[in-house]
Amino acid sequence: MRSEEPKQSTIVTLGGGGFSMSETEESAIDDYLLQLASSVRGTRSTESHHRRGGGEIPRVCFVPTASGDNPDYIRRFEAAFDGRAETHVLSLFGQSPWDYQDPQMLLDMDLIYVGGGSTANLLALWRRHGVDDIMRRAASDGTVLAGVSAGANCWFEASSTDSFGSLAALDEGLGILPGSVCPHYHGEAGRAEMFRTWIGTGQLPGPGLAIDDHAAVVFENATATSVMVERPEANAYLVDGWSETRLGTDDAAATLPRHLPRRVLE
Repeated sequence: MRSEEPKQSTIVTLGGGGFSMSETEESAIDDYLLQLASSVRGTRSTESHHRRGGGEIPRVCFVPTASGDNPDYIRRFEAAFDGRAETHVLSLFGQSPWDYQDPQMLLDMDLIYVGGGSTANLLALWRRHGVDDIMRRAASDGTVLAGVSAGANCWFEASSTDSFGSLAALDEGLGILPGSVCPHYHGEAGRAEMFRTWIGTGQLPGPGLAIDDHAAVVFENATATSVMVERPEANAYLVDGWSETRLGTDDAAATLPRHLPRRVLE
């Protein structure tokens, strides 16, 4: 019997932005994520994935664990994706009207979008509920994983977080992506300076990836392949020692991750 070829794993990490930071619920990065999800849905529609249910529009699940399943955050997600996706919410806190869902539901999604909040709380709850292993299975099956802030931190080995009040280094990530990451790099006071210090002293593994608000880094099979921004001033950076190198370039180059194609989304 012919074995099934492994699916490409796609993870999109947002330093900030998307509907989480949009006053109108509109976001070019979210539009890009929907394009990726639609591509997955189209591929699955021609394969043996009819068992998953759903129609032609992509199935998108929001995972707001890091915010304590904040109801307002969930409503903003639903408003942003209404009519463009079949929306689902994984509520580990059992928030009404969504109630507790079996995390296995994630395996039926085309895009899993993880919200911001406390990285430490997210990781603790995911491990308790088995979500960490389910995320790995979803990625290996071709589901697009995405996340903003804490939802970006979780995929890496280590990160910069304010889960404990002041900024702290956290080395308890899922490790689906290698190394360390810092969201909100130039968007919040102290983020850039502390991250460079932690990388320089070895408290966090380097080189590290730093991502501005309204910027996202796309990973294919755990390798960074491009930078997507919804504002021209936003970018991502490689932090090595005490220095930083801007990742986004106008032209693709052979060396990764220092030289990545950068695209300004509209």
